[in-house]
Amino acid sequence: MSLRERIYSILVVSATDSFTSAFADLLPETRYDPVHTVASVSAAKRVLSEKTFDFIIINSPFPDDTGIRFAIDTCTTKQTAVLLLVKSDIHAEIHDKVAEYGVFTLPKPTSKPTMIHALNWMESARERLRQFEKKSLSIEEKMAEIRLVNKAKWLLISELKMSEPDAHRYIEKQAMDRCIAKRAIAEEIIKLYS
Repeated sequence: MSLRERIYSILVVSATDSFTSAFADLLPETRYDPVHTVASVSAAKRVLSEKTFDFIIINSPFPDDTGIRFAIDTCTTKQTAVLLLVKSDIHAEIHDKVAEYGVFTLPKPTSKPTMIHALNWMESARERLRQFEKKSLSIEEKMAEIRLVNKAKWLLISELKMSEPDAHRYIEKQAMDRCIAKRAIAEEIIKLYS
């Protein structure tokens, strides 16, 4: 799927309705859907416990919170791109605090073209996170296969009194001769001897 065909989900966290409606007007449905809005950090935490989002846009501050800790926590625990909008007089200070965690920042007020650029940067960041997710999954799958093959080898060693190299060779040869994955051979051995 090309980047232009991707659709991104967004959580907007803002206590002001004017920001929420202005921001929603920037977003074409063909590119950003669903767009979920909440008015507080606590509501955002509740929503995040049930759903995942590609982007989280935080319009700081809130009556009960600045949103800074939430932005940092979300960036470090979720596979999402986070944009924190803060007042221009404290932007540099806040940016210094959150940038090392991967949080994007923009000073307020900001222009429509700047917001569109920020969304483009967030798309790039999200796609990079997707690549990390794929690599992580393939590593986990490979580790699971190794564990399965090792379990099958130990069953061959204990049940058929094979040496470890012989058990390994047996699994590899069966996989090659039958043109199937070592994982499938290991599963058959485990099923047979367990």
